[in-house]
Amino acid sequence: MTPEAFKELETTLPAKPGVYRYYDADGNLLYVGKAKHLRKRVSSYFQKSDHAARIKLLVRKIDRIEFTITNSEQDALLLENTLIKQYQPKYNVNLKDGKTYPYIVVKNERFPRIFFTRNRKDDGSTYLGPYPSLGRVRTVFEFIQSLYPMRTCSLALSEANIKAGKFKVCLEYHLGNCKGPCEGLQSEEDYMANVKEVIRILKGHMGELKTELRSRMHEYTEALAFEQAEDIRRKLEAIDAFQGRSTVVNVRMDEVDVFGYTENEKEAVIAYLQVNEGMIIRSKTVVLQRKLDESREELLAYAVNHLRREMQSSCKEVIIPFDCSPDDDGLIKTIPLAGDKKKLLDLAFKNALYLREERQAGKQKREDKNANLRILDTLKEDFRLQERPHHIECFDNSNIQGSSPVASCVVFRNARPSKKDYRHFNIKTVVGPDDFSSMKEIVYRRYKRLTEEGESLPQLIVIDGGKGQLGA
Repeated sequence: MTPEAFKELETTLPAKPGVYRYYDADGNLLYVGKAKHLRKRVSSYFQKSDHAARIKLLVRKIDRIEFTITNSEQDALLLENTLIKQYQPKYNVNLKDGKTYPYIVVKNERFPRIFFTRNRKDDGSTYLGPYPSLGRVRTVFEFIQSLYPMRTCSLALSEANIKAGKFKVCLEYHLGNCKGPCEGLQSEEDYMANVKEVIRILKGHMGELKTELRSRMHEYTEALAFEQAEDIRRKLEAIDAFQGRSTVVNVRMDEVDVFGYTENEKEAVIAYLQVNEGMIIRSKTVVLQRKLDESREELLAYAVNHLRREMQSSCKEVIIPFDCSPDDDGLIKTIPLAGDKKKLLDLAFKNALYLREERQAGKQKREDKNANLRILDTLKEDFRLQERPHHIECFDNSNIQGSSPVASCVVFRNARPSKKDYRHFNIKTVVGPDDFSSMKEIVYRRYKRLTEEGESLPQLIVIDGGKGQLGA
């Protein structure tokens, strides 16, 4: 793709975080990248001339660019990782080695341990994440440990073993990092209550937890248990500062197709997200033109059928914003009002809405361009010009009672003001109120400079005045 060809596409790219994908003329995926600002990042490939040879080769091969908007740069990083592992693009070298992002796991055992891992196992344990870096996991893990002391040992803490006194507390207990369930110093009920709170925090379900904690804090305060109340206050402050987990990856979901929908009177825009093993692996946005005043239910059903066939999806569940009737009668239709599935639906809607707004802006831009062309055609005809005056310059001069003569040049390009080309002149060679000589000076200075710098000259020059100024 040439820089000139990219210019036509550039304005359609959003100033939002997300993932971009480059394809060649045969439809092969060349490269997947993430960006905090999609338009700036993608544009950088076509603006710089000092790229390495490998990048220049990539740019020459690009035939099509697609993108998916995400809620944050962190989500974009996770989605990028997923897509690279799924498709192994030729020009992506990082992340293709099979290394994956870490999770926090709550083990399926009595007095569950909580730790981080890169490997998910089907052992009934709860996996939370993933997180975009090991440093991020350590931060989260330290946050959890500071609020909820948990055991780190792998002892078999069965009820019989604890009653038999088989274990002794270790250094972690004396450091305050564990409450000693191995010796029965912490009940299973109290331990599991802490585990449940940890899981709620990691899943981002903190609203109800904070309400519950505030209620308990007030109870402790009224009972004059100020130490316990202070402990809960500290937890609340830490939770407020803690960021929620990612939208684009959710290990509790398996396979699901997500459809975001938005419309106007003439068309509907549907964004599709394909989720597999809890990760977004593909996305596509389509536009359906209304032909016979179809209802939104009919349009959504058509899009569900079309996109699932095109993407060869065999999953049994679709997440949709309202009910419709796809061809597959056995399909599970979910219309979420809250929770993780609602977040995915909101993300799909966000992508659909962006394309609809861009199409509307593009339509307005084309209409403005056509209106401007009509204006230029009128000028061409009225002034009997050989071509449309795409470049117009207008001059005027002024003075204050014969002193301080000045002048200005206003420039129009394609029938729109080009303010960066406006110029202000101080008259240098004329003394007194001589408008004709002033006009002659500024026009001469203006076009002498443009000629010397190799700049284009206007097709139409407009001056404020009469025959005298024109003759000058």
